[in-house]
Amino acid sequence: MKILLINGANLNLLGQREPEKYGQTTLQDIEQSVIEQGRNSGVEVDVWQNNHEGEIVDKIQSAKGIYDGILINAGGYTHTSVVIRDAIAAVGIPTVEIHMTNIHAREDFRHTSLLSGVCVAQVVGFKEHSYTLALEGLIGYLKK
Repeated sequence: MKILLINGANLNLLGQREPEKYGQTTLQDIEQSVIEQGRNSGVEVDVWQNNHEGEIVDKIQSAKGIYDGILINAGGYTHTSVVIRDAIAAVGIPTVEIHMTNIHAREDFRHTSLLSGVCVAQVVGFKEHSYTLALEGLIGYLKK
């Protein structure tokens, strides 16, 4: 089994960006934890981050036929990107949406996810643990 973890805009700043909301853990730390959890579960996890919406769309489209599942934290694009939503729907790869904070308890504009309707699940609010919970859930979903 092979899973792709995609991180969107500004997530490369984790550990520095608003630590009161996102904590001190860096993206590299999170990625390493997910890769290790995958390895322990017999799953290969590839990680990728980009700040550009079109690049994220290209990455999702290129995943078809290569990956069994996608984990995605699209960052702010969650609330604005119809094209990322359409790419997820088009490839038909089971996808789990991830957020470190509880987007439903934040600013009103963050309450709406354009991606959730085409994802099999959404994990929010557990800081860096949102990633490992999402991976565990996606592995279980794919094994069914």
